[in-house]
Amino acid sequence: MDFLYALEGIRTQPVTDLMSVLTYLGTQYVFMIIAVIMLWCIDKRKAYFIFAVSLLGTVANQWLKLVFRIPRPWVLDPDFTIVESAREAAGGYSFPSGHTQFAVGAFGAIAVATKKRWVCVICIAIILIVPFSRMYLGVHTPLDVGVAFTCALALVALLWPCFKNEDRFHASFPFLLGGMLVAAIAFAVWVNTTPFPADIDAENLAEGLKNAWLLLGCTVGLIISYLFDRKYLHYEVKAPLPGQILKVVLGLVLMLGIIARLKPVLAALFGAAAWTSAIRYGLTVIFAGCIWPLTFTRFARIGA
Repeated sequence: MDFLYALEGIRTQPVTDLMSVLTYLGTQYVFMIIAVIMLWCIDKRKAYFIFAVSLLGTVANQWLKLVFRIPRPWVLDPDFTIVESAREAAGGYSFPSGHTQFAVGAFGAIAVATKKRWVCVICIAIILIVPFSRMYLGVHTPLDVGVAFTCALALVALLWPCFKNEDRFHASFPFLLGGMLVAAIAFAVWVNTTPFPADIDAENLAEGLKNAWLLLGCTVGLIISYLFDRKYLHYEVKAPLPGQILKVVLGLVLMLGIIARLKPVLAALFGAAAWTSAIRYGLTVIFAGCIWPLTFTRFARIGA
């Protein structure tokens, strides 16, 4: 807490405003945008690398949160003041940092996979800034961000050899997908069967249950998408710039629409069951990897 108090003492409004914006680079929405741009427009192999790092990292992150159940800094020390605008996005347990996990995993994967120096420099800057922003805003301790940072970089280093070229990718990815499925199932079973203590925060436990099913659904969707493309689709990511922009904008709007519209439908059918998150996000991933790419030949003609 001493380090957080030191940061609290040097906060200024301009820096606080900047950190409040930059911290969003570690959210799932930024990850989703990056992942689909890679998947639809740049390189499918590298997109699957980002997916693998992020999914396995999120399983580890969520598991550690529920195992250790460490409260946020302002709960540990009621005298500590956070930046109030950051409170809403700082739900759940504190350890380890989810924003750090997403940012370091996704942008670390891009930095390793890219051949462009300027892209690498930007990615390195982001994986340093986001963890710092979490501490500056007062929503995480150095331990929270340090463990998430280390876990994400370790996954990037361990998984990149499987994705370095097309031959390695196609030889190893089916086995990696199997491992990801086992990890997601194991986490979902663990969350749903573990007798957590009575004093566990109900909101945090509900979030963990939802994320367990969400991760399982995303994994199944990823497996279906990869196998469908590998066997039948073989879609191309290249298109003129106007086509690429339209492809991404329309595709993201439709993805967000699926996520938003399916929620009330599933709630009406099955109530507030946590497992409906698996259906909702699984179908969203299938749309991104199987259905939307069926339209890509049309976008390839726009602006040509």
